[in-house]
Amino acid sequence: MKTVVQILICLIVPLSLFSQTLQQDLDALLAAAFKPDQPGGALLVVEGGRVVYEKAVGIVNLELDEKLTPQTNFRMASVSKQFTAMAILLLEKEGKLSFDDPLTRFFPDFAPVGAHITVGQLLTHSSGIRAYESVMPDDLQEQLSDAGVLALIKGIDNTYFEPGTAFRYSNSAYCLLALIVERTSGQSFPAYLRKRIFRPLGMKDTRVYEAGKRIKNRAYGYARDESGQLYFSDQSLTSATKGDGGVYTSLEDYLKWHLALQTNRLIDLEEALDKVNAPLPGNKGRYGAGWFFKKEDGLEMFHSGSTCGFSNMVIRIPEKGVMVAFFSNIAGNHEAFYPIFDRLRKAGILRSDIRAWHEATD
Repeated sequence: MKTVVQILICLIVPLSLFSQTLQQDLDALLAAAFKPDQPGGALLVVEGGRVVYEKAVGIVNLELDEKLTPQTNFRMASVSKQFTAMAILLLEKEGKLSFDDPLTRFFPDFAPVGAHITVGQLLTHSSGIRAYESVMPDDLQEQLSDAGVLALIKGIDNTYFEPGTAFRYSNSAYCLLALIVERTSGQSFPAYLRKRIFRPLGMKDTRVYEAGKRIKNRAYGYARDESGQLYFSDQSLTSATKGDGGVYTSLEDYLKWHLALQTNRLIDLEEALDKVNAPLPGNKGRYGAGWFFKKEDGLEMFHSGSTCGFSNMVIRIPEKGVMVAFFSNIAGNHEAFYPIFDRLRKAGILRSDIRAWHEATD
């Protein structure tokens, strides 16, 4: 017997808003953005809880003639933060931590400022904690870990602003959150995500990157030089941190994640966003629990991810059952996404100008 997810995956059926013309337009936009014999991208559109478009164009590796598919795993970069946040939300729901807990509960040797930075502020990028990228040593030879991030910043007794008073996007915060998951649960961060999120949701191929461990069905990352030529760019010195960007997943598995969020299977995410959010200065949106979001004509959420070899964007409108996921194994490739999002907005599937919203959060 087919599961609900299997049925949904098979339902590539046009709905009232999703016409044959729209499908043809998306096909044309993907063809314009990606060549079939180069690294490319994969697009999934869900409307009314059903898959209405799913397509991948390009290859996983220039050395191998293997095509990208909906089952190909892409590095999520900062889209990973929603999984890190969910781990914290689950631990809070179980009473194992509080959003008001200070850093010094988990890291007693943190500088005195750690007593004024809370878990909730880490979740919302309102802690003001120093960016690890700004204090990495110039002679660093090995990839940085989450523990390495802690070692770099725990002795810094100042923040960019008074904790809780402003917004500044922080990869450091989410590396610390991954360590908090480990210290609170008694499990490694990858093990906790497998046990509490990936396995229960049937995300069988989703993994947190761990050096030396194979991730099957994965795409490899590329970037373009100033002349537009592609070059291999799969790893960097910051590619081994986990909490801020270490998850690999596919369109097929990400659909399962979306469906779990729709049905509050793990937690009521909208309720969590109301509890844990921070204003974005100069913008009507907010950030909470691993998502940029706003509530103007209903809840709308998005997050992007960009690293040395990958670009990603996910958008959700829960009340409409809408989810759009666009993954690419080419760095800095959001420009290829925007025409597609504009076309979906013109069709009435998306509401916001994603380019403007995305640029407002940079």
